[in-house]
Parts: sequence; C-alpha cells; structure tokens
Amino acid sequence: MSLRYAIALAFLVGARLDAQGIGVLHGSVTDSAGRGLDHVRVRALRRIDGTRVIAIRFTDASGAYRFDSLSAGGWLVIDAGRIGYGMARDTVLIVAGDSVRLDFRLPVLPIIVSPTIVTAAKRSQLLDQAVTSVSLVDEQQIARRAVNTIDEAVDKAPGVQFLAGQVNVRGSSGFVEGLGSRVLLLVDGVPANQGDRGGINWDIVPVDEVARIEVVKGAGSALYGSSAFGGIVNLISRELPEGWHARVRTTGGVFANPPHPEWGFRDYTGIQDGIDVAGSFGHGPVRAGLSVGARHSDGYRQQDRADHWQVTGRGAWRPEPATVVNLSGAWASDQYQVPEPWCANKECADSGLAFQPFLINTNNIGNRTRSDKGYFTAVVTRTPSERTTWLARASWLRTHFTDAYPQRRPPFSTADYSIANRVGFEGRVVSRPDSLHVVTAGLEITRSDDFSNVFSGNPGNTRTHIEGAYAAYAEAEQTVGRLRFTIGARGDFLAIDGGGITAFVSPRAGAVWSTASGAWRATLGRAFRAPSLAERFVSTYALGFPVVPNPALESEDGWSAEVGRTWTPRSWLRGDAAVFYTQARRLIEPVLLIEDSSLVIQFQNVQRARTMGLDLTVTATPFPPHLTTTLAYQLLDARDQSLDSALLFRPRHLLTLSTDYGWRSFGAGADFRFSSRFERQDPLFQGDPRLPGKVLDVRASWSARSLAVHFKVANVFNYIYNFAPRVLEPVRTATLTITYSY
Repeated sequence: MSLRYAIALAFLVGARLDAQGIGVLHGSVTDSAGRGLDHVRVRALRRIDGTRVIAIRFTDASGAYRFDSLSAGGWLVIDAGRIGYGMARDTVLIVAGDSVRLDFRLPVLPIIVSPTIVTAAKRSQLLDQAVTSVSLVDEQQIARRAVNTIDEAVDKAPGVQFLAGQVNVRGSSGFVEGLGSRVLLLVDGVPANQGDRGGINWDIVPVDEVARIEVVKGAGSALYGSSAFGGIVNLISRELPEGWHARVRTTGGVFANPPHPEWGFRDYTGIQDGIDVAGSFGHGPVRAGLSVGARHSDGYRQQDRADHWQVTGRGAWRPEPATVVNLSGAWASDQYQVPEPWCANKECADSGLAFQPFLINTNNIGNRTRSDKGYFTAVVTRTPSERTTWLARASWLRTHFTDAYPQRRPPFSTADYSIANRVGFEGRVVSRPDSLHVVTAGLEITRSDDFSNVFSGNPGNTRTHIEGAYAAYAEAEQTVGRLRFTIGARGDFLAIDGGGITAFVSPRAGAVWSTASGAWRATLGRAFRAPSLAERFVSTYALGFPVVPNPALESEDGWSAEVGRTWTPRSWLRGDAAVFYTQARRLIEPVLLIEDSSLVIQFQNVQRARTMGLDLTVTATPFPPHLTTTLAYQLLDARDQSLDSALLFRPRHLLTLSTDYGWRSFGAGADFRFSSRFERQDPLFQGDPRLPGKVLDVRASWSARSLAVHFKVANVFNYIYNFAPRVLEPVRTATLTITYSY
C-alpha cells in the first residue's frame, strides 16, 4: 500500500467517524418580551422530510433546553411550540464533539385554551373538566401587580374579596377578626390553616416563589373536609430548574398623606421597602432552592409600622423516573404595631370630628404583635404505571403569636399569647383503570394543639387544648360520550380534648357536559366546618368589648349547589358563568350579648343562613397579542334567615375590571374594583358610615431578558373607605418593583 493511499484511507475513515459522532444542541425559548417560557416542546427532526422526530425536550422554568446526544454530520430541523404561542422552526448543522446554541422567540397567539388544574379534584385535569368553578391567577398577573404579599394578588381574583386581611369567596366568611376561616389555604396541595385560630397567614410564602394560584369556589368538604366550607386557595410554587439560577426582587413605595389636614397624624411621608433573594441548583435527579427576604413598612395610619423577615427552602429528588420526593419548609416572623380600631366619639384628639380614620383610640396606644410561623412538608409521589399514582404526605405547621396590650385592665392580661401546632398525614391513590374512569381515594389524619392564655376558656388562665381529626375520602369519575359523571364522599371524625367523637359525612355529585364551544357543569355537595379552638375557647377583649368563650359550639354544615357554563365563542374570547346556592345551618358568627348587665361578644351558631347569586367572568384578547381585558362580576344575596336580615359584611355587588396592553418590552394596565356598601349595619357601631368600595389601580412595566421593572399606583384617587369595623383600607400607594433573574 502506498503512503498516499494510506493517508487518503485514514482521512476517509476519520471523516466517517466524525460523521458518526455526537453533538450537543442547547438554547432558550422566550416570549416576545424576552421572558423565558417553560414547558415549551422542542423537537429535533430529520431534514430530509421534516417529519421524522429524533428527540423531544421540554424547556425548564427559565426557558432553557438541551439535547446532549444528537448524531453529528447532518442538518436537522428544530421546532419549538407551546399552547397559546406560535410555532418557531429553524435548521442547524450538528458537528461532532461541538456544542451549538439555537434560541427561539415565540409570538403570542390569540387563542384562549383550557389550562390544567390540580386542586378541584385532588388530581390533574383540564379546567373545563372541573365540576365546580375555579379561578386562576398566573405568574404574570402576580408580577405586574407588584404586590408584597400573596393576598394582594388573590384579592383581584373573580368572586374573591378581602376584608381587613380575611378572605371571602362568594361571601362565605364575612369578617370575624381572623378566626375560623371558611376558606382552606393549601401550599402545593398541603393544608396550611392555623392550628389554633383556623385562620390564614398569607405571608408565610414569599410572593416571588409562587408560580400560580388556583381558587376553587364553592364547598370543597367532599375532598378536603373542614375549612373548605366556602372555597379553597392553592398556592403552587415555581418549579426548580436545571443548573444554577438566582433571582433578586426589590420593592420600594410611598404612602399618600391623608386627603384632609384635619386627619393628619405625622409630619413625614410613610414608605415601604423590601428585598427577596433566591437561588436554586439542579443537576440530574436533584433540585434545591433557598429564598430569604425582609420587608419594612411605615404604614398609612397612626401606629402602623411593621417589619417582616422570612426564609424558605425547597428540594426535590427523583431517585428513578417514576418516583419524586419533594421537601419544603419556611419560617417567617412579623413584628408590627396594631393600628385599629380608629378613633371615634372623642376617643382621641379628634379636632372636633365625629371620627378620625387615621388616628387610633388612645386606649389602644402601644398595642403591638409579634407573630412567628413556620412549616415543613415532605411529599413522596410515585407513578408505577400510567394507570396508577400514589402520594404520601407528612406536614407540620407551627404558629406563635404574642399580642401586647399595655393599657389593658384586669381580669384580662396585658399580653395574649398562643403556641399552636398542626401535624398532618395523608395517603392518596389516583387510579385510571382505562380512559373512561378515574378513581381518587385517600386517608388523612390531623392533630392540632394549642397552648395559650387567650384560647384557654378562662380569662387569666393558661391551658392546652387538643383537637384530633381523622378522615377517609373517595371520588370516582366516569366518562360516557361527552358527559362526565363525578360522585364521591368524605367522612370526618373529630375529638376535642379527648372527648366524644363527632362524625360528619360530606358527599358530592357533579357532571360536566362538553360542547363544541365549551362545557356545562353542575354540582351538589355538602359543606362542613368544625369550629376552631379559638372560636370555642377565646377569652379576650376586642373592639372595646369583652369576648367570652362558647365551648358548646357545634359544627357548621350546609348544602352547596352550582350550575355553570364555560364558553369560547371566538378564539380570542372566553367566558365563565355560574349560578350558585348555599343553604347553611349553625353558621358561626360573632354575636353581641348582654351578660351581667354588660355588652359582650360571643361566637354562636346562627340557626339558618343562605347565600345565592351569580358569578360571571369574561376574558378577551381583541387585539392580540397586545390587549387583554377581563370583566368579573358577582351578584350576591346573603341572608340570615333566623333574623330575616342580610348577613353582615357581604356586598351585594362585586365588580372587577382589568385590562393590560403590551408592546414589545413595555406593558401598561389597570384594575378597577367596585364593592357595594353592606346592606346591614354593624350592630357594634350603629352610627358608623357604610361606604361602597371604589378603587382604581394603574400599572406599567418594562422587561428584558433578565431584568423586569414594574410600577404600580394603587387606589389612584386616594379613596377613603373601610370594610371591617373601624379599620381603614389602604390609601393611595405607589410601588416600584425591580426583579433580576440569572
């Protein structure tokens, strides 16, 4: 063999080996504003016909994708697509031993599709398949509203209203000083209501860690038991992406001064500021993330300063493709002054006015609170086959608060405190024996304990109360043509301080009829809520009146029904309407009584109550992809049938108008919320005015690949009003939020 021939042969063999080598393709997929898009399907196809799929990847939370082992030596067609966005396609040459980058930018399409939800049925399903109404708040809505706590974002969801920090879904809760919420809070599907008060700490999860919020409206007791009497709010965290990532979110804002000089209370402008720093790492089967943050606010009223610190950690481990272990935990501490109730009837230097909404009653000067709370959750999910998924969960929630009242007189202490724990366990199985049937079943155990002087049942004494709850539930769905039937029930068994067991069964039945333009739905279920330890044993002083215990409180129960319709008559228009009805018995409400010739407050069972109404939401993108508009309206008729009068703190009309316009990297939007004045006068303060809520918020934003800036002015016209008794709602506030992501 000649030297020339040998060299040529070696060259040909080497070229052949290079052609059969391996190359790497990676890149990112962003929207028109440069923001990373997750869950985008990226496909590699043969260039010859552009139809044979070689490999598929999905982008992570930052919009990144990667193919590690593509055959080199040829051109490939790469396309990227996601529902709601246009398809992008390009060609690329894969070179052996080399890494090629290919980025895509997807335009928004004028298509409104049914998203996937996980809360309504304790499993994954399309929104149009749910038998009850569900409202969604996505990550973009949270970001552009420049909120500091997650309740500010939930407040604008259709059919939802907050009264001094307490959530109402379709008028279910009213206002009861944060005790005994009829709405269940979930954090990634795990119950997070307090063990003592049954209320909700909305600041336990940082805003920047929440990817989306699902609000289930109507009774959810058939799957979730007590506290889901009127609805469920599920905070779903961001996914932890592959690789190293970091994010810094800073906020700063100013509060408007009182609109009238007679209401003035300070000689400076109040500010608020905060910072959140988060980092995460993902490699192979392991993911981990940590977030720390702090906030300060001068407040907008006298004695309204507040400080907040928090730390949150999450981890995920996938030892095999069918199994994933998720760990999460958080701790938060709040130290704040108590600015309510406001001053009236010459209870302060009132300048001769009937009331001073920015000043505090002088008897409450010095009142303050420290509130610490934390949770830890471990969830194991396994999918051994495409037909079966099981889940095991353990959780612990701890709350510790101290309320200081330096001017309080005996027999009440100058400090109320409570240390509560809520420990829970759940096992759940979702079975899909075939494409027409789904069965969900599970067991749940919860133990709550409270050591306090305010919930002891006797002023000045300290005692521990314990509540044990045990439950089993099951729900089955069957599909017949375009009709889906759902039927299920949950049995709850409760014991207080080792006493007798109270049993309650909550059935539910529903149906969904799919049509060419949407779906009809109907559901009927039983609602149930056990009184919290605080409602049974509270002994304190509030709003100028003693609050006395009522250990004989019984559980609330009722029946809730709904008929609804979703429709998409055009690709850019979607609507959802529902008529709802709830008949409740033994509803727990604070009642003003005369005891030993003195007025006192006690939680009692209202014998009969009824709420009914209309819930309507319409979303349109008439000039896609730039303009999005939403109209949400709720008509509510809430009656205390035992008194033949309206239930307290429920507006008949609740209207929300939202619009957002985006152009390239810029955006602008506005929210208008109207809430009609309460029909029934608060019996504690008969002379106080009842005002409607009329609040306009405006916002603007700019974003690049890694930087986002949001500016918001809330309550533009500085409208002065209140919902809860003698508690002023926020004044005009300008907030700037800057987020940097790496």
